[in-house]
Amino acid sequence: MFIPDSVNAVEGHVCEMGLVVNLAKNVPNLIFEYIDKCMVEAFGPLGINDWNSLFFIVHPGGRAILDQIEAKLSLKKEKLEVSRHVLREYGNIVSPCVFFVMDEMRKKSFKEEKATTGEGLEWGVLLGFGPGLTVETIVLRSQ
Repeated sequence: MFIPDSVNAVEGHVCEMGLVVNLAKNVPNLIFEYIDKCMVEAFGPLGINDWNSLFFIVHPGGRAILDQIEAKLSLKKEKLEVSRHVLREYGNIVSPCVFFVMDEMRKKSFKEEKATTGEGLEWGVLLGFGPGLTVETIVLRSQ
């Protein structure tokens, strides 16, 4: 979903140092305003509306972003634990972050002997954020 009026909220520029990404200060607030709509559009057809019944693979774009998602969706603290771990260990490494989060989720689930690679849960969501401000919402099913 492209978030309205957010054209310059996330900008990426390729330069000699590599990719430099600039985030506007209002990015966490924009995500807060629209994240529930993204979730309803993705999970409504499945009849899922209890966000705590899902596992979360969230691009850790920053602590404020994770805090806003947690607040808006009324998530239990542990739901974004893996994303917060990746943010602490690696920082915001743009797009590849979600693969780091996914791998950490898999390892954590295995270590804790969960029934699935998604914390023992069947359904989950991958949330990614991109230029302008786009929110990619991907429904995941773990086995």
